[in-house]
Amino acid sequence: MADQVNTLEDLKDVVAEGTGVAVEAETPREPVRDELGRSYATGKRKDAVARVWIKPGSGKVTVNGKDMNAYFARPVLQMILAQPFTVAGVEGEFDVQATVKGGGLSGQAGAVKHGISKALQLYNPSLRGALKAAGFLTRDSRVVERKKYGKAKARRSFQFSKR
Repeated sequence: MADQVNTLEDLKDVVAEGTGVAVEAETPREPVRDELGRSYATGKRKDAVARVWIKPGSGKVTVNGKDMNAYFARPVLQMILAQPFTVAGVEGEFDVQATVKGGGLSGQAGAVKHGISKALQLYNPSLRGALKAAGFLTRDSRVVERKKYGKAKARRSFQFSKR
């Protein structure tokens, strides 16, 4: 029989020798920040795309040059934007500067939320577990179904008339 393998370390060596591929231990994630100390991420939802920068600060959120309360007037949309900070336990610790295009207000709020979550995870990789468990790092791929010919909408038929 071939070499006797007794431990996992020996198994790593055997696998590395046999395949020619180096087996490395998983390295912990490194924070990703620019020269100004910010983390950047892109968030998407429906047709909306948000570019989000976060940096340590007082919790001020700016969307397209306006305050969050002015841009997203509905409390539900403001709550959506605050969710990543609540789940990560860092409310009021980061300033957010976001630009968002496309879609409606609901899609834009979801896009900014997705961008904030991704940027938080890049700024502090230890927050990844909580954000991932809450499902905030996954892009919600649901989009509006296209209209088909011969139909009133995507699936709705025109009204049937017997006579």
